[in-house]
Amino acid sequence: MQPFGKKQVRSTCQDPNKHLKHNRKHRWITWMFPIGGLLALVWFLLRVIPKPSRAMYPCQRVAFPLASGFVIWLTGAIGSIMAVRKAKRCFAQSRYVLCVILIGVSIGSVWLAQNITTEKVLLADEPVANAPIGIARGIHPGRVVWVHNPDATDWDGPGNGHWWESSHTNQAVVDRMMGRSIQALSGQGNSAAAWDKLLKHFNKTHGKGNAGYKPGEKIVVKINFVGCIRVWDRRPVTKVEDYNLRSLDYMNTSPQMIIALLRQLVDKVGVRQTDITIGDTLCYFPNEYYKLCHDKFPNVRYLEYLGKFGRTAAKLSSVPFYWSTPDAAGKTTDHVPESYVQADYLINMANLKSHHDVAGITLCAKNHYGSLVRKPARLEGYYDMHKDMPYTKPGNGHYRPVVDLMGHKHMGGKTLLYVIDGLYAGKHAKERSPRKWNSSPFNGDWSSCILVSQDPVAIDSVGFDFLRTEWDDAPHKSGTNDYLIEAALADKPPSGTFYDPDHKGNVVRLKSLGVYEHWNNPANKQYSRNLGTGKGIELVKITQAVKETAAVVVYTGNKKELSLVAGANR
Repeated sequence: MQPFGKKQVRSTCQDPNKHLKHNRKHRWITWMFPIGGLLALVWFLLRVIPKPSRAMYPCQRVAFPLASGFVIWLTGAIGSIMAVRKAKRCFAQSRYVLCVILIGVSIGSVWLAQNITTEKVLLADEPVANAPIGIARGIHPGRVVWVHNPDATDWDGPGNGHWWESSHTNQAVVDRMMGRSIQALSGQGNSAAAWDKLLKHFNKTHGKGNAGYKPGEKIVVKINFVGCIRVWDRRPVTKVEDYNLRSLDYMNTSPQMIIALLRQLVDKVGVRQTDITIGDTLCYFPNEYYKLCHDKFPNVRYLEYLGKFGRTAAKLSSVPFYWSTPDAAGKTTDHVPESYVQADYLINMANLKSHHDVAGITLCAKNHYGSLVRKPARLEGYYDMHKDMPYTKPGNGHYRPVVDLMGHKHMGGKTLLYVIDGLYAGKHAKERSPRKWNSSPFNGDWSSCILVSQDPVAIDSVGFDFLRTEWDDAPHKSGTNDYLIEAALADKPPSGTFYDPDHKGNVVRLKSLGVYEHWNNPANKQYSRNLGTGKGIELVKITQAVKETAAVVVYTGNKKELSLVAGANR
């Protein structure tokens, strides 16, 4: 008996047409990509040309890389074939040098097409410009105001004091930036009228009639003190010095930005200090920030985890918070902070930061990760919010817990104003101090800006565009903008999730939480309402020259207006 291997070889050779038959049988496989690519191209064009916003739909996000890959492959194939044919003619004519060049062109065409196609597939979730989705919110729907003034910051970096010190962050300039942003958001000429319009719009859209602020109504301001997290710190707190800043240059919410907002609320709206609660429930309110704020507003309630040394302790209410995912089943139920439940209004003041270990970016939506008073999930049995973030679940069309946070009636449902502190932007978790920005108009200086909006999706969309333009790492990770798409389409999200954080089970689905859109380009920073092409975002840009005596240029829609407000303290 012959060995098994030799018998197999001999039997194979007995049928010389076997391989040919096999190739004919599976020849259809080679046509799968061109046929699939052609169909994807036709489908994409038929759906997107009549309505460009469909480019954001999950089916079109799947079709686009295949369609674009097909076009590139076809172009490369045609170029390669033409080069080979010309090479044959040159060879017959003894033009050998040109023949070799053409063969190189043929090979290069195939190689280039293959590499570009691969890149297109890797960038399948590349944002589509000026294709808004969702329903815009606000007095001026979808409006986001961006105020940039380099005079607000004057710091050489670590080793030259600290960015939050009065000598490095100009309180007077920050006060003016805050006032101008509120005025531009509402379209009013002074801050008192601006706040009154914001409050009346909020109350009217929340079933409270055309009423402004009433004495005694309470306001909570959620800031971001992530560099001061106390919740898992086992070290005892026995003396006031235990509240000193440990990470001296971390990118927390600026005390100057906090003071500017408090001045607006107290001086322009007329809120009593005792009716304002400001802080971060998972963190301590550090001495350095507390002194700056408390010296000017001693009766404000400064919220924090422990409530020591004059601060107010964060407490849980009896109001539950439900996660819209089966993964939360059997976990400890979350509850909303007591101060949130007692408040009539909430202001979400986030920071302009990327987020390298989990989310890609951390803006207003993720600021609420610090709103639930509890220890990490691994310690207390709570649902782990981080397991459904882009780094653990990349791509689009997934359940995103931040949408629940944005939509709960005592969180997003009570939010009067969204603010992003962009004085000193940085890379959260990866670095311990902020970075200067290289993109225009920052040009090697600190970001020195503030963003405000009534639309939670729109403001995070603009923040995402700024961060994505400046840095090529975390903000570019697949799925970073997925929560914005889910929130914009919360009534019918791509993931199919029934978002209902207010009820146990699927009772009342969230409506669209705002409008998502990607700007046209980093130079012009224009959205569909600026261009007059759609009902998406309107970015109002207020840029200040280096000297306070210069004028301010305000861009609204297609109009360019020169507003002589420089030097005014509103």
